[in-house]
Amino acid sequence: MDAAIILRTAKECGSYLRSVADQKWAETQIPGMDRTAAGIVAHIGDCLIWYATDLVAGDRELSTMEMRVRPESEPEDLIATMDAFATVLAHVVNGTSPEARGWHPDGRADATGFAAMACDEMLVHTADVGTGVNQPFVPSGEVAAATLRRLFPWAPTDTDPWLTLLWANGRADLPGQERQVGWKWHCAPLEEWDGTNPRSSAATS
Repeated sequence: MDAAIILRTAKECGSYLRSVADQKWAETQIPGMDRTAAGIVAHIGDCLIWYATDLVAGDRELSTMEMRVRPESEPEDLIATMDAFATVLAHVVNGTSPEARGWHPDGRADATGFAAMACDEMLVHTADVGTGVNQPFVPSGEVAAATLRRLFPWAPTDTDPWLTLLWANGRADLPGQERQVGWKWHCAPLEEWDGTNPRSSAATS
């Protein structure tokens, strides 16, 4: 996971989101969530700029600024914000040493972890928008697989990577697998994974 895959994911998600930008995002509620389509795309932008800041800030959580993308913005502006913040994060990832770590609730993430989390945010929340507007989003298998393997190393390897990524994020059922509730990412380097699924009883989004 690197800067190039962040930009590729942003391009795929942005292309889809532009295709449904006329669907009254502010009025489109995402099933099972307390956000509209506009709110979920604003959240993607929030996460991307947070991750860039967290990676640069190191082990310490910074809560000195209120960084928030305004969900009342027009869809095209929300998409442009996602693109811009993905580019910012890509530059930060490119300029960060392999040894650098940043704070995240799920662990001390390195640059590859932040890149993967950014891709997961873009992919899964774009799919949430697709659910809301009843026009499914399906990304490339390569992007889905790379994100899945980096963040969810316990996930099955003999299933469709996009469906499995949705399952790992608690968005879909996977035959033969328990539904994921309270899922977590493994955002620290993969060599630090203890071989278990670290999900908890508290749901995340």
